[in-house]
Amino acid sequence: MAHSARRDSPELPDLSLLKRLVRDQLIYLLEQLPGKKDLFIDSDLMSPLDRIANVSTLKQHEVDKLYKVEHKPIVSISDQICFLIRPRIQTVKWICDVVNADKAAGKFRRYKIIFTPQKFYACEAVLEEQGVFGDVTTDEWAFYLLPLDEDIISLELPEFFRDNFLAGDQRWVRTAGSALHLLHSLFGPFSKVYGIGRCSKMTYESWREQVEQGEQKARHAEIGNVFLIDRDVDFVTPLCSQVVYEGLVDDIFRIKCGCVEFGPEVTSSDKSIKVMLNSQDKVFNEIRNEHFSNVFGFLSQKARNLQTAYDKRRGMDIQQMKMFVSEELKGLKQEHRLLSLHISASESIMKKKTKQDFQELLKTEHCLLEGFEIRECISFIEEHINRQVSMIESLRLLCLLSVTENGLLPKDFKSLKAQYLQSYGADHLLTFSNLRQLGLLVEQQPGETLTVMESKVGKLVNDRTAVKLTDAFSSLAKKSHFRALSRKLNLVPKSDEEYDLRVPRDMAYIFSGAYIPLSCKIIEQVLERDGWTGLEEVTRLINGHEFAVTGSDPKSKSDAQRIILVMFLGGCTFSEISALRFLGKEKGYRFIVVTTAITNSSRLLEALLDSNV
Repeated sequence: MAHSARRDSPELPDLSLLKRLVRDQLIYLLEQLPGKKDLFIDSDLMSPLDRIANVSTLKQHEVDKLYKVEHKPIVSISDQICFLIRPRIQTVKWICDVVNADKAAGKFRRYKIIFTPQKFYACEAVLEEQGVFGDVTTDEWAFYLLPLDEDIISLELPEFFRDNFLAGDQRWVRTAGSALHLLHSLFGPFSKVYGIGRCSKMTYESWREQVEQGEQKARHAEIGNVFLIDRDVDFVTPLCSQVVYEGLVDDIFRIKCGCVEFGPEVTSSDKSIKVMLNSQDKVFNEIRNEHFSNVFGFLSQKARNLQTAYDKRRGMDIQQMKMFVSEELKGLKQEHRLLSLHISASESIMKKKTKQDFQELLKTEHCLLEGFEIRECISFIEEHINRQVSMIESLRLLCLLSVTENGLLPKDFKSLKAQYLQSYGADHLLTFSNLRQLGLLVEQQPGETLTVMESKVGKLVNDRTAVKLTDAFSSLAKKSHFRALSRKLNLVPKSDEEYDLRVPRDMAYIFSGAYIPLSCKIIEQVLERDGWTGLEEVTRLINGHEFAVTGSDPKSKSDAQRIILVMFLGGCTFSEISALRFLGKEKGYRFIVVTTAITNSSRLLEALLDSNV
């Protein structure tokens, strides 16, 4: 299979320590309100909280009843109420309404607000304005990082992307810096820190500030190098259809906090079942990074192996049977149950993703990435919009067309925008404004329309001639950044060679051999070069705010130097995680991915939707 770890791979640090730390801190905060209390929890904190402290743990610390924050009058009759919330003004105003309603009714209670991961001044200002500052106590639960697996950590802040990149609200930068500081204090010191992107630079500076203010302790490092990268450095990758197993499961069933809920179509019953997806699931761990075309072959082989293991019991004597039952049977049954679920999930994916439409969709994406048959691609997108196949999918294709072509020709932009608004509603005008602001869906300005011709001419001539032609065209037009980056970094492998997905030769396998993710290619190049030297043209095209800083003991040859922490600010896809695991296997690295949230094309675009629908 694609990524069994190399024998010489370094051991990953024990990330479960992060869970233990935040669990202990939460228990301490709850005990600051002694006696029985009701706990109101922000809805988007419920799944992360379940991974840290389950209901029985909370009950042990005198939490009587649990409620979800619903922004309406409360039904709790407890004398003590604790609110566990994100620092959002709307939620704080609701808490003020609850306190003031109790005051008006002559009801006396004790109130405690626990903000996580931190409290903001604006929230305290609201408490003061509403006249309840003296009636509540406030605290912070420094729940910065949730380990989802042995090599994935999430800040569980999906709003980071919209707040930072669209609204320009930098309040979460400090949070990201604090998360990095926590990892540094537990698993550092880091030898080298690389980064690209404005947000990455600010996060690095926030972290350095906290390091300088804190106490320095000599420790044996477990993580050697760090790479920070902004999501807006590479929008192409999250806009592409995922075809590795874990990515497809996320696209179709939505993985939440490392857990997926399989419905009746998978469980073959009238009940849904929640399954934890991580390396503890032996079946899932073998197929998570595989291209979907390889998954059924593995699952059928696994079924045969299981049957062989079951058949061993034939001819056993009593003693051997006892040993088999006590040591192997439970594990075999668990593996059998998981195998059945993954087979059913794969069949469900097959029904949805192997239709003619999906094959045409992938073909269109590959043409956009290669810069071929653009008029045919536009016709396909128009048909997709007019048939109202999917609002988000149509938007995704429009954005992929725009990003790969450095914007749309004015006539195409006007036509496609009009068709989209007619199909899905004129109130999506605000969405188009958001996409334009981020550079995801833009109209080419005069003098930018030769980019496709430039890229096609470049394919027909040798490199030296192409450089001269490119320079000539540059005097007339701005270069297509994606095309230029693609050529510079060889992101699109030559299509005349057959790509064997069973034996991947590079990270392009995650997109059927059509495209190497830009984000991962940049990481690979910087690690190979030990910095940004030789990548000046790439950083200029990205407008990158790149940096490389040497910390303590950079020449150390310890295993820690081969463990690289990659922090995605604005979200990361499962496809990128699979690509980094592949790169690690090829180069002898181990990657730990830290992300503000797991993302995909749907989540990314839903964060930018603005309509009254």
